[in-house]
Amino acid sequence: METVVLCGVSTNFGVETTARDAYQRGYNQVFATDAMAANSKEEHEASIKYIFPRIGLLRTTDEILNSMT
Repeated sequence: METVVLCGVSTNFGVETTARDAYQRGYNQVFATDAMAANSKEEHEASIKYIFPRIGLLRTTDEILNSMT
């Protein structure tokens, strides 16, 4: 099984769509929560609070990079 790190411009559309597809394909996922954004704070936080924890790990960019050393 492979792991993907997700970040991007549109948390609740682009990132979430990619995450759902990766989940369906069996990928482990890590979400760089400080490296994504949405049109509003509420939209961003909804994906981070309700969707992403069900399908992967939430981490900051620094946490991800530090785990690689």
